[in-house]
Amino acid sequence: MTFAGSGDAFGSGGRFQACFHIAGEQGPPVLLDCGASALIALKRLHLDPNEVGAVFVSHLHGDHFGGLPFLVLDGQFRRRTRPLVVAGPPGLRQRLTDAMEVLYPGSSRVRRKFEVEVVELTPGRPERVAGVGVTGWEVDHASGAPPLALRLDVDGTVIAYTGDTAWTGSIPLAAAGAHLLIAEAYYLDKAIPYHLDHRTLAAHRDELDCERIILTHLSADMLAHAGEAAFEIAHDGLVVHL
Repeated sequence: MTFAGSGDAFGSGGRFQACFHIAGEQGPPVLLDCGASALIALKRLHLDPNEVGAVFVSHLHGDHFGGLPFLVLDGQFRRRTRPLVVAGPPGLRQRLTDAMEVLYPGSSRVRRKFEVEVVELTPGRPERVAGVGVTGWEVDHASGAPPLALRLDVDGTVIAYTGDTAWTGSIPLAAAGAHLLIAEAYYLDKAIPYHLDHRTLAAHRDELDCERIILTHLSADMLAHAGEAAFEIAHDGLVVHL
């Protein structure tokens, strides 16, 4: 797994927005979130976007799904033929269409050499998408559609992800038995509405039944206090073997 983008919405610390590249032993690699800067991040790390088989989206804010129009258009102009599956919260299909039309009018209606399939996940219901087991639980983050904490099973390796959210009981559900939990830690100890801070996460550590926790979506404040973190901290380009 490669942390292609581990930053917040505002590029704090010069980091790219949320984008995690996961390559299993079977099937094509997948992305967990695809922020607006994701295509740049992937290409900088020499990770071919055309090889990505699916994108799993936690919620519909630009720093988590805004790279999808660029990913689709990059595939179109680089003669992609592999189908692309995009899975995420209810409302994803219309929001993706709207984003493509705002950025590149007419692009949502173009006939391409590859299919883009949109799957809207039902919170709390396990599903299998593009060969990956996925379950999403609704969390607490205002984004115009139900935001999700996600749990992926890639070839038997379980990766959980808080997305952006205040603390909620959905996080332990997603993390239960996971090999890795990717957790937002926006600030060190300042409570920001709809976001998770390091102090709150640490206070709930005993509720998180997972082998490993890596922090992401770090603000300038959290980066300045990185030495005080009780967990591993991601950086762009970090590769983790699970």
